[in-house]
Amino acid sequence: MTTPLPDHDAGSGPEHPAPALAVVVVTYSPGDALTSLLSCLPAAGAAAGTPVVLADNGSTDGSVQAAAAAPDVTLLAMGGNLGYGSAANAGVAVLDRRIPAVLVVNPDVVLAPGAITELCAALDRHPQAGAVGPLLTTADGVVYPSARMLPSITTGLGHALLGWCWPGNPWTRAYRRDHDTPVERTAGWLSGACLLLRRPAFEQVSGFDPGYFMYFEDVDLGERLGRAGWANVYVPTARAVHTGGHATGRDPGPMVDAHHRSAYRYLSRRYHRWYQAPLRGALRAGLAVRAALARRSPHIAGGAALPRDVPAEAPR
Repeated sequence: MTTPLPDHDAGSGPEHPAPALAVVVVTYSPGDALTSLLSCLPAAGAAAGTPVVLADNGSTDGSVQAAAAAPDVTLLAMGGNLGYGSAANAGVAVLDRRIPAVLVVNPDVVLAPGAITELCAALDRHPQAGAVGPLLTTADGVVYPSARMLPSITTGLGHALLGWCWPGNPWTRAYRRDHDTPVERTAGWLSGACLLLRRPAFEQVSGFDPGYFMYFEDVDLGERLGRAGWANVYVPTARAVHTGGHATGRDPGPMVDAHHRSAYRYLSRRYHRWYQAPLRGALRAGLAVRAALARRSPHIAGGAALPRDVPAEAPR
């Protein structure tokens, strides 16, 4: 059941100021992870009354219905699994139009104390930033490469085909910037697992491309923001833990296929000219081989292992 948000146009005077921030969570039977996320928001810097929208892709475990009973939490039912980007777009669209920034975050993320405050400060500090993202770690403290360069067909194929067996290959290292010291910097794209968006920038590029069901919608968004003159800024003083895998791990076969379809969609659209048809053919063949192998091997499906020698402490 969807709880509609109030009509904010009617109360748009100074006596009803808009919140400075809203949170959109895309859910799909997230279980207890959602409770952990919502519980961490106040300490992370979300003010009392911050609206939270649960853009739900068909949860059946009762977790989102329970969470929506809390004040300021709205359940927005998608009516089925529409994919990550489509649900996130819908969640943003129902918010008060005066809200200037939206945190789009996975339910399996736990934000560190002060993380939202740090991200908001970075958005203020960088007027051209369309998106800012935190330093993400795994549950055991390993830094996840959440601020990467935009993949070319060379780096994309090199990373996809060799990352699982040779994680230190030059294409994976260049793409993920694995061994960089975490410092505030611009990036080609930021992980959609936790992303603070400047709403005018997000709306200028029409949000996430709904053509991506899952995976690469954040890569595509980062590229389109850059083309529109906005920056993607990595802010490692804001930290979050991404446990990961709660949604994809339940049904890995279709997720493997979705990942490879999205990779082809993104890369082939970067090389769309007629004379680049051989490149697109090589890309399609390479990704088809990798997808077939990944369906049979969790090791290949898991991709390149994360390096464990990257410092997890961001400089302050």
